[in-house]
Amino acid sequence: MSGHDLSHISYTGGKSHKKDRIGIVVSKWNPTITEALKEGAISCLLEAGVKEKSISVHYVPGSFELPIAANNLLMSSLRMHAVICLGCVIQGETRHFDFISDAVAQGIMNVSLKLHRPVIFGVLTPDTMQQAKDRAGGKYGNKGVEAAVSCLEMIDFNRDVF
Repeated sequence: MSGHDLSHISYTGGKSHKKDRIGIVVSKWNPTITEALKEGAISCLLEAGVKEKSISVHYVPGSFELPIAANNLLMSSLRMHAVICLGCVIQGETRHFDFISDAVAQGIMNVSLKLHRPVIFGVLTPDTMQQAKDRAGGKYGNKGVEAAVSCLEMIDFNRDVF
């Protein structure tokens, strides 16, 4: 059996996030998976002290649209401290998977580098739906929680260096 169970992961930075505004952009494609990722991320953020009214959830058609949505959220008047991008691209029989996965990863990284704020890659790229389920609250934990922890730790990092 392969995979990593990081379900024990939690935010341990101990810093206040009561004033943070965090956007979550969720792909509508594979909704049973992306909704589970979203719920995991929100749960983690609330547990760390982010106020519910400061978490802004937005939906896009698919994972390919995550980078532009993250960019627009960070450029908007909402003054987001970070954005978590959640999606699920499952390997199929064509090369479409490769093009989408690469474009999404590069796009998310580019937005973060351009705007100097955390844009978190919470996009699953499994071979099968079962692998996705295993990582969206199944036997390998919830990667939405891991994305939220990364988000909080990167906000902390930015506060330390800026």
